[in-house]
Amino acid sequence: MIQIKLKNVSLNFPIYSEVTRSFKKTLVKKIIGGNITQLKEHYHVEALSKINLQLKHGDRLGISGPNGSGKTTLLRVLSGILHPSDGEVKINGVLVPFIDLHYGLNIEASGLENIKMRCILLGMNFKDLDEIIEKIIDFSELGKYIYMPVKTYSSGMIMRLVFSILSMIKSDIIIMDEWLSVGDSDFLIKANKRLNKMIDDSSILVIASHSNELLDNICNKRIELVEGKIR
Repeated sequence: MIQIKLKNVSLNFPIYSEVTRSFKKTLVKKIIGGNITQLKEHYHVEALSKINLQLKHGDRLGISGPNGSGKTTLLRVLSGILHPSDGEVKINGVLVPFIDLHYGLNIEASGLENIKMRCILLGMNFKDLDEIIEKIIDFSELGKYIYMPVKTYSSGMIMRLVFSILSMIKSDIIIMDEWLSVGDSDFLIKANKRLNKMIDDSSILVIASHSNELLDNICNKRIELVEGKIR
């Protein structure tokens, strides 16, 4: 059964430094958000606090909240990028995260080499790999740049590359940090069409956004985060 279940999930970041208390509190608050306390020799940022969620087939969850409220942190926990300090995370199903799209790229390697590495790591069918790679290259519209190091790419080209890879995966669960914005208008139309098809075919969608209109249009469930807690 496809599902997401979070039980009393908390995530704490210890902050070790010799900077002054007032400066540290101000800095961490701006970067991470959450509640800041001092535990013996170090400060402690509670980025998420006792989060409980249960999602099943057909759920489209929208997450709202101000900057630093924990939205992206929660998505990273759901995606397995971050592990909670306390609580339980249970995910059943193939999950595709459209967050931190630069994560795991080798900027010294070419676009083609990154495609091959990412496809293998994602467990794509090895016997169909050549066909899958050709489809990814064709969809990305990167042309000759596919053979060049990723460090020569613009941010838009990197987004194209990663989206073209991830969108080839048949996913049960989709995690998104804001709606996708990749490349020029023509490519964006094509990418949005594919993304909408992926969402329609998926069992569960979790998306964080500052746009209440977007969340109202595509979600059937909503939560608001404030300082790492569900309000």
